[in-house]
Amino acid sequence: MNGVRLFFDVEGAKFVADGPAMREKPTLLLLHGGPGFDHSIYKPAYSALAGIAQIIYLDHRGNGRSEDGPREGWNLAQWGDDVRGFCEALGIANPIVLGASCGGMVARSYATRHPAHPAKLVLISTEAAGGSHRERRMALFERFGGPEVGALARRRFLEVRGQADQAALDAWRSLAMPLYTRKPRDADMERRAVNRPEVLHWFTRPGGEAHSFDMLGDLHRIQCPTLVLGGEDDPMLPIECQADIAAALPQHLVQFERFADCGHAVVPDAPERAMAVIRDFIERQ
Repeated sequence: MNGVRLFFDVEGAKFVADGPAMREKPTLLLLHGGPGFDHSIYKPAYSALAGIAQIIYLDHRGNGRSEDGPREGWNLAQWGDDVRGFCEALGIANPIVLGASCGGMVARSYATRHPAHPAKLVLISTEAAGGSHRERRMALFERFGGPEVGALARRRFLEVRGQADQAALDAWRSLAMPLYTRKPRDADMERRAVNRPEVLHWFTRPGGEAHSFDMLGDLHRIQCPTLVLGGEDDPMLPIECQADIAAALPQHLVQFERFADCGHAVVPDAPERAMAVIRDFIERQ
């Protein structure tokens, strides 16, 4: 796909028997976060949607089980173009594309570069401009983790805009990452994941795209209904980031849902409500 082989997995049939006819289900394409993770972060939670959609899990180039390609291709434009190319290769027309965190950034890149292609978008706990609302992030990390975590957040978001040393990364993983969600993280999820830290290091290197990308001015190009979800207690990509996205989208297309007592990615913290909202959005004509 655009010079690399991309890994994907499929859950559920595209056509199901429905009385005298075969009923076609929409395709739900899931774009994972990171960068550097893989599609496994969506399993098994999103299996709950297999009854109403055929689910396709995709690993971005350089991530998970997909091929690397040149490092210069580890960027939002290429990942967005890969989504379109992947769909063309498999004959997928008008998918519903869902992305959380960095996956939401890729979904927006795809939808702004190929606005006529998606049927719908679901954007969860993401941002449209790199490094936005830094002061809010630091305040939330200190609120939930105390002064030590607040200092780590200040160093990460304000003082060192680039790669941190290994000690700082280890401290972030042990002290800050458990605060991403309001409920305890699933330890098995991290064990299952294919982690590719070199992609994250490239994306967040000094001068890297993580700090410089800005898609706010492009969101008006999106032509499909878009669901935006965010947690009120997300310290990593605060609810203000989601509000910025919702405000920049064409207002007749956007549905913005805020989740109280939820952190980064609302499905782990409020699975019943989040899945109900997503399900309703998928099924709505």
